[in-house]
Amino acid sequence: MTDTQKTPAEAWSELYAGNTRFAEGQSTNADQDLARRAELAQSQHPFALVFGCGDSRVAAELVFDQGLGRLFVVRTAGHVVDSGVLGSVEFGVDVLSIPLVVVLGHDSCGAVGAGLESVKSGVLPNGFLRDIVERVMPSVLAAQRAGRSKPEDVGAEHVRQTVRLLVDRSSVLAEAVDRRECAVLGLVYALDEGRVRVVDVVGDLDVTVQA
Repeated sequence: MTDTQKTPAEAWSELYAGNTRFAEGQSTNADQDLARRAELAQSQHPFALVFGCGDSRVAAELVFDQGLGRLFVVRTAGHVVDSGVLGSVEFGVDVLSIPLVVVLGHDSCGAVGAGLESVKSGVLPNGFLRDIVERVMPSVLAAQRAGRSKPEDVGAEHVRQTVRLLVDRSSVLAEAVDRRECAVLGLVYALDEGRVRVVDVVGDLDVTVQA
């Protein structure tokens, strides 16, 4: 079975196993040698797409213990969504036939912290940092309306909002989910523990969502 033939459940099982290895200090560091580079020179067949924060501490290939050619990774500060992100996700789903899209957030996120501070103070940062914060603020407000104002709660809500935004904005992704060819999973990564937890799921994927 090739990577693109995996079901969403099989893709998640492989990611979860890799994260467990990473968290327990048993990473394999596989698929990184000369032979693997040569194998991938003409084509790629990643089994999952990870849209995550640009934070240097949350590199998807390391967090999930995956080598070259295994993950299609898209990153922005605070995993904020723009047209480039949506196009990249649609490329992964439509062209590469990836069965699982993951939104990967994390605790102690600077973008979430900046969004919290701007909601509190009413002051937005200058330059293009303002654009990032403005895209985080709806998640801050949604969390606060639900009575959750701790940074970790806001971070989890931002992941959930991002998951729904991707599906709402991209008809390509929504249709793949409807056909049960793809699922979207929201995860939060704990920096100190090295583990991910599920905070949202859209599609035919039987996983336990943790509050």
